[in-house]
Amino acid sequence: MTEFPSFDLSGQTALVTGAARGLGRAISLALAHAGADVALGLRVAGTGDDLVAEIEAMGRKALPLAMDVTNLDEVRAAVDTAAEHFGHIDILVNNAGGGAPETPAEDVSEADFDSTVAANLKGTYFTSQAVGRVMIRQKYGRIINLSSQAGHVALPGESVYCMTKAGISHLTKCLAVEWGKHNITVNAVAPTFFETPGTEEMLSDPDFRADVIERIAGLHRLGKPVEVAGVVVFLASPAAAMVTGDSIMIDGGWTAR
Repeated sequence: MTEFPSFDLSGQTALVTGAARGLGRAISLALAHAGADVALGLRVAGTGDDLVAEIEAMGRKALPLAMDVTNLDEVRAAVDTAAEHFGHIDILVNNAGGGAPETPAEDVSEADFDSTVAANLKGTYFTSQAVGRVMIRQKYGRIINLSSQAGHVALPGESVYCMTKAGISHLTKCLAVEWGKHNITVNAVAPTFFETPGTEEMLSDPDFRADVIERIAGLHRLGKPVEVAGVVVFLASPAAAMVTGDSIMIDGGWTAR
């Protein structure tokens, strides 16, 4: 064997949306640890100062950007700024998203429908488009979308959220097929419930928490953000050069049974 897989991202630049907390924060730190400089897409400007400091302490560069993915002017401006600042964007992680309160399908409001679609599906699509144009010029790129196990199974009261995450998984295939000729891979990761600020309220309910752990059939425990970040680093790395159009489940076995 003359070659070994490389997970080194030295010299590369990543853009992570929704980078301030939870999975986005863990992913940003993991990419920096693997050698990448990181542009931090922040919905609220000024919320990533501590994250910038942690990345810079690793000897990497960090660039905080105002980037609400539901505001397409802001998305395009942030992408232009990152590309100009670093000279290239090699990795995009579409992490930003959200969901409406749990609601039976018959009671979902148009406002909640529109806001969930805008944050999850529209934001992912147009951020990918803006960064994709940069990557096409470069003839290289790695795009990793945050889908969810909710895109593969039904969660009662979460019909719109599930729909958007299923849409992200299929969008991943579409972009992979279109952009492969430009040496761009496009993949998704589909996590289960992880211990993050976004899930804290739900998982504080003992009955809900116990049900989730029971449904994580293989491992019977909740995940840690670093366990998502590790798969993202793999997909961003040279080791995953032949992986594209795929959605990797990070669900501890939930969807296996």
